[in-house]
Amino acid sequence: MRTVRIIGAPTDYGANRRGVDMGPSAIRYAGLADRLAGAGVDPVDGGDLSVPRAEERDPDQEAPPSGTAKFLRESADVCSRLADDVAESLADGETPLVLGGDHSIGIGTLNGAARGADLGAIWFDAHADLNTPETSPSGNVHGMPLAAALGYGSFAELDWAHAPRFREENLVLVGLRSVDPAERERIADRGISAYTMSDIDDRGITAVVEEAIETATDGVDGLHVSLDLDWLDPTEAPGVGTPVRGGATYREAHAAMERVADVGLRSMELVEVNPTLDSHNETAELATELAASAFGKTVL
Repeated sequence: MRTVRIIGAPTDYGANRRGVDMGPSAIRYAGLADRLAGAGVDPVDGGDLSVPRAEERDPDQEAPPSGTAKFLRESADVCSRLADDVAESLADGETPLVLGGDHSIGIGTLNGAARGADLGAIWFDAHADLNTPETSPSGNVHGMPLAAALGYGSFAELDWAHAPRFREENLVLVGLRSVDPAERERIADRGISAYTMSDIDDRGITAVVEEAIETATDGVDGLHVSLDLDWLDPTEAPGVGTPVRGGATYREAHAAMERVADVGLRSMELVEVNPTLDSHNETAELATELAASAFGKTVL
């Protein structure tokens, strides 16, 4: 039986709303382990990384190399330790499932999953996450994980940031509906595969995800799936910090995860569940359902 290692990364350093650090607890409380067991895998909970509260940070925090990036040193510490845990899980023959926390943890997940293997990734998100410290309007690192992992801008100078065997030709963004101007230029200039919600409207979720899988897995050793719960419409997933109307429906989200399950995952992360903004923990419950679909749960 396949073993899935659950790793909590309870950080809100990269976000603009407090409370997302409680996401791992909310997802576990919603029955994640039982859902995964129902999908036919063996869930093993590795606990949470130790993450000091933002108020406890060093007041002499080192500034980013240029531009603006809030809590960069703290994010570097969390992501470096997370990368080690992800890589260790893979070395032990387990599939890491990382629970955020905000999406800045994607830097650590990608780095760990890309050690010793060429990695492709499908990024289910309303946002492109391709800002750098120089281009970010907010300075929030949860809008920068892909730029960091690909070594864009000043991230090129930071060894902890860019993933060793992860290339933009094997990155696919799915479900975009809020993209900053600099990110739009980067997608075009770098030839990054990207699908907006309009593409999903026109072509259907199945066709889009199957094409995304083909691109992400071309010539690589494994597939990473990053699922930001703000990919879904806020009516489906209200407990997120940066909701954008017009997102994926409940059924579209399950259909997408069922398609990636057919391929098999090297790693996965669930991010941006904020229980302080949620209603009756429904966003966390939805996260557990989608994780189960991604690991093979079917109706029949």
